[in-house]
Amino acid sequence: MDNPAHALGRRPRHARYPLQLLALALAVIVAALVSLVLGRYHMSVGEVLGMLASRVVPVSPSWTVQQETLFFNVRLPRVVMALMVGCSLSASGATFQGVFQNPLVSPDFLGASQGAAFGACLAILLSWGALATSVAAFVASMASVVVVLLVSSRAKGNRILVTVLAGVMVSSLFQAGVSYTKLVADPNVQLQAITFWLMGSLVSARPRDVALVALPMLVGNVGLLCQRWRVNALTMGDDEALSMGVDAPRVRAACVVFATLVTAASVSVTGIIGWVGLVVPHLARGIVGVDYRRLLPASMLLGGVFLLVVDDVARLATTAEIPIGILTAFVGAPFFMWLITRRRRA
Repeated sequence: MDNPAHALGRRPRHARYPLQLLALALAVIVAALVSLVLGRYHMSVGEVLGMLASRVVPVSPSWTVQQETLFFNVRLPRVVMALMVGCSLSASGATFQGVFQNPLVSPDFLGASQGAAFGACLAILLSWGALATSVAAFVASMASVVVVLLVSSRAKGNRILVTVLAGVMVSSLFQAGVSYTKLVADPNVQLQAITFWLMGSLVSARPRDVALVALPMLVGNVGLLCQRWRVNALTMGDDEALSMGVDAPRVRAACVVFATLVTAASVSVTGIIGWVGLVVPHLARGIVGVDYRRLLPASMLLGGVFLLVVDDVARLATTAEIPIGILTAFVGAPFFMWLITRRRRA
């Protein structure tokens, strides 16, 4: 029987994938360039490209020293961080949805975000510096998932269900810890800092922060990309995966470690940014399909574009910057409701 796609004169989805991936890559470049140009301190496209090129080849400057300082110390690190975090959260969310066979899970469902929140709140309460706060958030985030995995490994019953329940339990414990730090914090200084951190923001992104999380994000994302064909097997169940030569428990553990690594790195420097890892993978599925060999790269690119656009709105919509976590919720929740109702009608 002829392929229905060919009968309708359309190319099959896998044949369209290279063009789709190229379009997403171009969207990333365009979004990044627009984000570098936009801002309260105007810079032209030529000045932005010139400053970028000046780090590689000699260029006669057409910009001021103040522009160059602002560009390399504030605007460029922020754009790079938005790309890295959007890519990482989307990859993590897509992987968790496949590994746990649940389209409603997100990068923080094992307690990574709440663990990071507790670590950061405790560091702020103890008046540690910005770098120490990020490190504390990262360590606490990783520790929370380790606790989840230890609990699930010792419990009896369905391993996936037990892991999810352990994640809910650990998240609740760390949420209680966050509430306690807010209760005892100085309301004039510490409480404000804790509240702002919990809402998520890229306003403090600096070259030091990019360097701090670059290695964990690189290791985690490359690890997820290397496992993406095995995630396809996990989506069909452990028995089917075993028949295909895939050790489901081992692959699932590796994916959880890699996904947690990128999630912890993201949350440690930006605070809690929700909905990216839940919504973007579903949007990517609508574009490239459910095959993780195509879905994971597409989710990464689309996540970078999504967070760049939202961050541009966050810093330009009003005179006072809006925490990006608020905007991702405003955008993500209605979109996800539309996505659910649309699929039900289909």
